[in-house]
Amino acid sequence: MSTQAQDLTVRKTVTVKCSQERAFDVYTAGISSWWPLESHSMGGERAVEAVFEPGVGGRLFERMAGGEEHEWAKVLVWEPPHRFVIDWHVNPDNPPTEVEVTFTAEGDSTRVDLQHRGWERFGDRAAEASGSYNSGWESVLARFVPAATDERSNDE
Repeated sequence: MSTQAQDLTVRKTVTVKCSQERAFDVYTAGISSWWPLESHSMGGERAVEAVFEPGVGGRLFERMAGGEEHEWAKVLVWEPPHRFVIDWHVNPDNPPTEVEVTFTAEGDSTRVDLQHRGWERFGDRAAEASGSYNSGWESVLARFVPAATDERSNDE
């Protein structure tokens, strides 16, 4: 089967016990509090924070201890608290892909759906590249869920 005929889109869904607004805010403005920089950064031990600049044209980047920045993505769509879309270009040697994250209120919780697409740009390496992100997003979102969980709801 050719990569053009395959659907290589990485899809992940988590539910967090918090409002849609809080989920969006923790994912974006609060990203440095939960993103696993130790395992998911270009700077490794030198990375000190992740920064998500709001609005179309904003950047998602990591900052190193010495102030150096490494850009991961640019914001293409910004619709708080419903969704954002970024062009993902962490590795400049690879073609950019696209990540869309949507936030849907469901009672006192929020469903967060992530789609990472555009793998066909990798040609013969498409299946391998999408596969590595398939497992990578699981570990990233596993850190997001407890960070976004509204602690006030645990007291009720």
